[in-house]
Amino acid sequence: MFHKKLLFILVVLFFFKATAQNFELGKVSVAELEEKVHPIDSSAAGAILCKKGKTFFVYNIKNGFTVNQEYTYRIKIYKKEGLSRANFKVDYNTGNEDRYIESVKFSNAVTYNLENGTIVKTKLDNEGSFKENVNEYWNQAIITMPNVKVGSVIEFRYILKSENIVKLPVFNFQYNIPVNHCEYRTEIPVYLIYKPIQMGYVKINIAEKMVSGSQNFTDKHNQNARFDYKQINSIYTAENVPASKEEDYIDNLKNYTSSIHTELERTRFPESPIKDYSKTWEGVARTIYENENFGKELSEKLYLIQDLKIILKDAVSAEDKLEIIFKFVKNKMNWNNEYGYYTDKGVKKAYSERTGNVAEINFILIAMLKLAGINTSPVLISTVDHGVSVFPSRTVFNYVIAAAEIDGKQILLDATHKYTTQNILPLNALNRTGRLIKQDGSSQEIDLVPTSPASLNYALMTKLDGSGQITGKLRVLRTTYEAYRFREKNTVINTEVYLEKLENDLNGIQIKDYVIENKEADLLKPVIETFTFTSANYCERIGDKMFINPLLFFTLNKNPFVQEKRQMPVYFGYPKQEKYNINLEIPEGYAVESIPTAVRIATADKVVLFAINSQIEGNKIQIVATQEINATILPADDYDDLREFFQIIIGKQNEKIVLKKL
Repeated sequence: MFHKKLLFILVVLFFFKATAQNFELGKVSVAELEEKVHPIDSSAAGAILCKKGKTFFVYNIKNGFTVNQEYTYRIKIYKKEGLSRANFKVDYNTGNEDRYIESVKFSNAVTYNLENGTIVKTKLDNEGSFKENVNEYWNQAIITMPNVKVGSVIEFRYILKSENIVKLPVFNFQYNIPVNHCEYRTEIPVYLIYKPIQMGYVKINIAEKMVSGSQNFTDKHNQNARFDYKQINSIYTAENVPASKEEDYIDNLKNYTSSIHTELERTRFPESPIKDYSKTWEGVARTIYENENFGKELSEKLYLIQDLKIILKDAVSAEDKLEIIFKFVKNKMNWNNEYGYYTDKGVKKAYSERTGNVAEINFILIAMLKLAGINTSPVLISTVDHGVSVFPSRTVFNYVIAAAEIDGKQILLDATHKYTTQNILPLNALNRTGRLIKQDGSSQEIDLVPTSPASLNYALMTKLDGSGQITGKLRVLRTTYEAYRFREKNTVINTEVYLEKLENDLNGIQIKDYVIENKEADLLKPVIETFTFTSANYCERIGDKMFINPLLFFTLNKNPFVQEKRQMPVYFGYPKQEKYNINLEIPEGYAVESIPTAVRIATADKVVLFAINSQIEGNKIQIVATQEINATILPADDYDDLREFFQIIIGKQNEKIVLKKL
């Protein structure tokens, strides 16, 4: 499995004397300023010449250990597209509502330029450093470096101080520009046991050793005090890190970008019991449930009883109750686009105001289902844009849904989106696995990947005239995730605007008599579109012959996989089956000279299949084509086969129907 290639727990290897690049702030060279292009990646708009990070802890009698994260950067600008590197932002917590307090301070911020062979320094002034409020919990510290132009080198340092020792900031080794040298040091007292996780493909050199450490602090009597302990010093280094590149068919680039993620696993202070933070899923579940914005809010039910009696007055079966409750919560509640698995204003207030975050809306759904006698539990999820969650951890999650159970069958539900149905979740929630958790600390992994393919069926009845114009009627049927995706994308769009776009997408056909069924009325049924059309773009006349694309405007002309090599897995989102059933009536005075030969091909593991068949009945030709993708994600090792497979598909789809005039 590619998980094993991407993620592994770092272990103590051996300690070696680091041969880090000799880097000091303020020591920018003429050679660095004269450099016109990156020596390895000539396309790079900029490069991080050196990045260094250091994590260390400070002790005080009030808060215990707090963490300091110190970073230094030296960045080169090669092209105007790289000028955005002059702006740098750091998120930090405001400390509101009893959250941990953080602070950020920039220093040594200088822009270097070469003017007439002389290095000119421009220091950051107060106007270039400011702070912005993101929301009630987060602020941003921002610097805008002065006098930055193509050829500049910029340097700066900042330190992030935080009371949050549970989840350390992610240390990135890779960016969308190359990194010449990257180095990360940690100095961690043995009382704090962290779990570092490496992601990505870049080789990172690792060394660790045990050393002596000490802290001076002011004790409760306001006297100077000191204590000694052991600490683990680690260093992670990487050289000549290539830029990460966006690719088509990828879930989240961050999943494959090289970085170190570090989370507190447990504490073991002298004369105190060991405290488990995230070593096991049971520990994760208990910790989450103990938070009053989770467990306490889930137990709130009395505010729902009156409405529940009204909506369930005629319901008998558990299946009916579930569907009624699910529809009710979706219709009543409005999502405020806030993620998270903790409530914000609380479920009762959210219910009365008819709006809430993910946790509030789905906690209301869970509570209602439980009151109706349906066994329902919360399922924690990391959304696609948040990244994968593989190891036991609280902070990897940012979303929560409901899992109901009826007659031993599990049904996944999310009431935040208006067009979800039973076991049809928002596309951003389809991120491999989630974690069902219970109050007693037990938990189980939940597979979020759909097993049944979504269907996209096209039925065309068409007629070709002697001039090469095709007229016909098209019926499109979409099920499950294809229906959901269509509704999410097109329900709010004006029909006239939608049809104009559809005509353009189908290479300029003219559409009339458009009808759509189940767009919003019955979400459990397929979305069905029908319309008539005309087009002169899919038949070519040469002499006394006509050449017609067998799949008309659905013909694949370009391979979706154009890269020669690929490092990242290929992500499809969900299994999918496309079927095309095309009936073409040929014009009078013409006969069929040739039609595409039948073929059925599949990859070795049958993850991707393609079949096309054609037959002639009188003056009509029937083309039936099927394409299946039976996986959500394929390893990069299969990319070459996939690319070649689609090239074969393109060739088959572009074999012409040939008609000859009698």
